[in-house]
Amino acid sequence: MNRKRRHLTIVGGGITGLTAAYYLQKGIARQSLSLDFTLLEASNRLGGKVQTDVHNGFVMEKGPDSFLARKASAVELVKDLGMENQLVRNRTGQSYILHRNRLCPIPEGAVMGVPTRLLPFVRSSLFSPAGKVRAAFDLILPRSNMSGDQSVGHFFRRRLGNEAVDHLIEPLLSGIYAGDIDKLSLMSTFPQFYKLEKEHRSLILAMKQSRKLSTRKEKPKGQFLTLKTGLQSMVEAIESELPRQSVMKSVALQSIEKDGEGYRLHLSDGRHLHTDAVILAVPGPIASKVLKPPSASHTLADVAPTSVATVVLAYSKTSVRLEHEGTGFVVPRKENYTITACTWTHKKWPHTTPDGKALIRCYVGRAGDDSIVDQSDDAIITSVLHDLKRILDISGDPEFCRITRWKDAMPQYTVGHRSRVEKLKRHLDTHFPGIVLAGAAYEGIGIPDCIQQGKTAAEQTLRYVMAQ
Repeated sequence: MNRKRRHLTIVGGGITGLTAAYYLQKGIARQSLSLDFTLLEASNRLGGKVQTDVHNGFVMEKGPDSFLARKASAVELVKDLGMENQLVRNRTGQSYILHRNRLCPIPEGAVMGVPTRLLPFVRSSLFSPAGKVRAAFDLILPRSNMSGDQSVGHFFRRRLGNEAVDHLIEPLLSGIYAGDIDKLSLMSTFPQFYKLEKEHRSLILAMKQSRKLSTRKEKPKGQFLTLKTGLQSMVEAIESELPRQSVMKSVALQSIEKDGEGYRLHLSDGRHLHTDAVILAVPGPIASKVLKPPSASHTLADVAPTSVATVVLAYSKTSVRLEHEGTGFVVPRKENYTITACTWTHKKWPHTTPDGKALIRCYVGRAGDDSIVDQSDDAIITSVLHDLKRILDISGDPEFCRITRWKDAMPQYTVGHRSRVEKLKRHLDTHFPGIVLAGAAYEGIGIPDCIQQGKTAAEQTLRYVMAQ
């Protein structure tokens, strides 16, 4: 089986591709395989959206700032890298919804917007009396007979009504994907709610029961983890483990064509690379472009991704007087603001900010409304500061600002996404065996989801190549 030396190629050096390379190398060494691999990255650095800016004692994330602690894959990778002592959990605190120019607390007991305690929901100023009554209908409404996919918005509007969705659920859920809740696929984003309705009928009763079963006496812990030195340190640790000759930066893949039992990769520097299998850890539109013929991948480019930007503002702590204790707020789509969310980073992640300073991180851009991302730095900062000063008591100018644009970076899991991806993977298995898709465009956009996809792709591709 090992008489002929085999070769694998990973396209894309974001966290998915990096994870694939890391576990691929581990598998090769563990099994003493006659196998080489190449990691191609079009830019001059690895890590993709995982980037950390360290300046004057501030630790600022340009992309994701953390990952869900309950999803094991990211924690396992950190442990495998020997970085467990760098893990830090977020500080817990009240989160808010911007409603009619005021910050309103998210009702106590609300889980992803679904109430589990009725009294805080009834007392909340987020909803009118009619909106509260309509949400309570969930307690008596029958379960739906609808099968197959549907939009997140349609599902929750049917169960809890428009006010609960527009004022609470939409800003909490759609912000994760920078998407339109009335177009996002329920089965690709929050399938657990579909299952809850099928099993329990009422979402409120189901979530209440689930919360009761998970209630413990110990002090609540933050749900998110990051690294003290910034998430980029995880990228650097992986890169240091990879053979230097296996990583090619500033080299893009132009196209892939069949070449005997393997594939011929046409690279941007004019070279060609023969390989036995390929892990495509790139955005959907790029995968669609490089695969030949186009008919094999047209579904990858059906839905345009959204552009977003993060705006980090550093202040003296005396310049930011927060009347509300907590960690930040989200902004519903219906509110007349440019920012979509704001994290009081020095409150949520104290290790990121020097003593006497405040660090605020804002987000702009959402599906159907991302033109702000193309504006100049000055225009973005002006808009963000205008919004913030309408909401918070901020005096003076920030000590410095950091803007990071992520063009076409947020894939949109619209209705039917899962079936489109499954159809595409079946097509590749039949007509392009050995080509595996992985990454945020397919089966989860969070860091743990991408890590798990990278690890699974490495295992799948190893089995394929060594069976040839």
